[in-house]
Amino acid sequence: MAEVTAHHGLFKDTNLHVDDTGGPGRPVVLIHGWPLSGESWKYQVPVLADAGYRVVTYDRRGFGRSDKPLTGYTYDTLAEDLHTLLTELDLRDVTLVGFSMGGGEVARYAGEYGSERLHSVVFASAVPPYLMQSGDNPDGPLTKKQAAGMAASLTKDKDAFYDGFVTEFFSAKGELKVTEAQRREARALCDQADKAAALACMAAFGATDFRDDLTKVAVPALVLHGDSDATVPFEGSGARTHAALVGSEVHVIAGGPHGVNVSHADEWNRALLDFLAR
Repeated sequence: MAEVTAHHGLFKDTNLHVDDTGGPGRPVVLIHGWPLSGESWKYQVPVLADAGYRVVTYDRRGFGRSDKPLTGYTYDTLAEDLHTLLTELDLRDVTLVGFSMGGGEVARYAGEYGSERLHSVVFASAVPPYLMQSGDNPDGPLTKKQAAGMAASLTKDKDAFYDGFVTEFFSAKGELKVTEAQRREARALCDQADKAAALACMAAFGATDFRDDLTKVAVPALVLHGDSDATVPFEGSGARTHAALVGSEVHVIAGGPHGVNVSHADEWNRALLDFLAR
């Protein structure tokens, strides 16, 4: 375990909690979804490490064990945090794996910092290219009314909101696809999130347009998604990202909910390892 100082502020530095398996293998950086933490990768880290990769996870600012500053929850700053992590740990030839909200950091990192440190990227149940439905984004799966309703529900009663959110996170066609213990583990991670950070990041992942960022992805890419994702539907997100990334690969997991890396961990891990080996 370690900390990386992601931002030197006027009054206080922002430190990110980092877990790094170390070793000489090619690095794989796992970027967690909202509103969880790096601990949500518990079914991936040992598998990747056993395969010889150096696995790095970190908690996004405002979440998990990282600092929770008042500001810095735009994707420009979040991508800067990721860039600082790669620089401070001197990681090169990296595969970035961005889950859900984390896919936005992958896209914005490529858009802002290019591919110098990258080997490949993975968009896993990820929010790009652009969630918010609008006149110039009619296929966006998130309406402004839905976004406002989510923000209002989280503001009113975060415990009730998180409980419902996590249940949907792991459900496909209304059926929970994980054990109750697994659902509760994820629910507990939500309680580590700062409420203001969660609201700000909700606004960011809903309303940020990554379409231009995707044009700057110049390394091999994999889109990994469940076909029954009710949180970030494949048709409005993963399918469009795959279409935007010429030459990208796609692996769709039948019956997979949003949290498919837990519900279908074996298939998810195999698809990632196959991609990493190429």
